Amino acid sequence: MHRRTWLALVIVPLLLQGCGYNRIQELDERAQQTKQNISVQLQRRADLVPNLVETVRGYAAHEEEVFTNVAQARAALSGAVQGGDVGQMAAADARLNGALGRLIAIAEAYPQLRADQQFTRLMDELAGTENRIAVARQDYNEAVSQYNTYIRRFPTTLTARAIGAEQRDYFEVQDESVRTAPSVDFSKEPATP
Repeated sequence: MHRRTWLALVIVPLLLQGCGYNRIQELDERAQQTKQNISVQLQRRADLVPNLVETVRGYAAHEEEVFTNVAQARAALSGAVQGGDVGQMAAADARLNGALGRLIAIAEAYPQLRADQQFTRLMDELAGTENRIAVARQDYNEAVSQYNTYIRRFPTTLTARAIGAEQRDYFEVQDESVRTAPSVDFSKEPATP
């Protein structure tokens, strides 16, 4: 009887270690952490947008439609970040990118605005945040790739099925319309502040 207990205490941990459960948990946690990093950086960018809009508004007050689009896109991104769904975050991020692209294109028509120190500082912060977002996306997609690959390998796939581990989605934009450059009409005369 003692021999069976001893064998169970030795063999069961070895079998459990070989099933991949702990590694699945580790990779899942890493993917979750990197997803959270994306959320933090997206929220950081969303927080910069109102200051950028107000700075541009001081020079181009007649572009209210662009400001409204940026505000709506920012709200959608904040909601998607709170929801935590990767697909929704990617779509909302792409929408905000498009709206910001139009806002920045308008800013190009105002030399005084481009020379404004606050605008320059905000653009630098936005560029730095964009770089952080790109790195966070890359880290997330790498973590998801490792996780998805691991849970699909045999014999780990048996453990993954038993515990309900499912593949994670990559952070990617699937809507082709958000990948195109925005068109901006410069036929209006720039307003002077």
